[in-house]
Amino acid sequence: MRVNRVNELTKKIIAGYRVSRADDRSIFMDTPVEELGEGAYRLQKHFCGNHIDLCTIVNGRSGRCGEDCKYCAQAGRHKTGVDTYGFMAQTDLIAHAKANQDAGANRFSIVTSGGALSGTEFERSQFRRLREAGVTSYHHNIETSERYFPEICTTHSYADRIRTIKAAQAEGLCVCSGGIIGMGETWEDRFDMAFALQELGIESIPLNSLMAIPGTPLEHLAPLSGEDILRTIAIFRFINPTANIRLGAGRKLLPENGATAFRAGASASITGNMLTTSGTTIAEDMELIQEMGFTNRDEDCSVSTGTCGAR
Repeated sequence: MRVNRVNELTKKIIAGYRVSRADDRSIFMDTPVEELGEGAYRLQKHFCGNHIDLCTIVNGRSGRCGEDCKYCAQAGRHKTGVDTYGFMAQTDLIAHAKANQDAGANRFSIVTSGGALSGTEFERSQFRRLREAGVTSYHHNIETSERYFPEICTTHSYADRIRTIKAAQAEGLCVCSGGIIGMGETWEDRFDMAFALQELGIESIPLNSLMAIPGTPLEHLAPLSGEDILRTIAIFRFINPTANIRLGAGRKLLPENGATAFRAGASASITGNMLTTSGTTIAEDMELIQEMGFTNRDEDCSVSTGTCGAR
């Protein structure tokens, strides 16, 4: 019966149906994760093809951030020992971008600590200047549900994040937005985040699993199980079927370093080092997706910038 329910829902989504907040969510929690993942993989194959989209990031400015996000090693008030430096030189950024491109990554993102590059909120004219300079996408995570957000950050609001995303979209930028799971939120919070991203029309959704960093307020939290991560990925695929569901931090918590997720709804990954934690090298990911029979997507949306991201 469970398999039939998953198959029925999968077929409906392929035919054009979209899961809404009003729908019964029991199927996502009652179905064994393997069966749910099979349905998510069918959606992944239908909407995203046989491709795994790889993107890379560089920490363009590190540390001394005035925000108080509890998960972040770069918040100035947290004693994490993270490297601190100002905005990287243009030549260094270009060298990073070229090296990542040559290694096979599709996208390159410059991520900076702090609320915004100018020290004040981005206005439309500033997004326009980024677009005219060649930036094609803007990364800005909503991090968690609207309900739980105040438990994670108090120096800015969930509404601030939504406003920034909409301003970037209004200027024609692709927006990459997702969040972090394993910060003490409930499954309802994860559903709420998935639906919020659906309602914003986000087509690139990074899912990070918390890697608790000593010196942050969340350092005591135990890592999520691989099963919980895979179930979350599948849920996000069912709710956002056409999006690239992108593996971020926490891949090490998954079997086979995330290979299982690429057959359970994940169609993309951040590769190489994360902002303050090490990841999987581009070469390793290129070999992995080739062994799994996937191709590396070649897309035009390749240069991006953003504040906050995969820790």
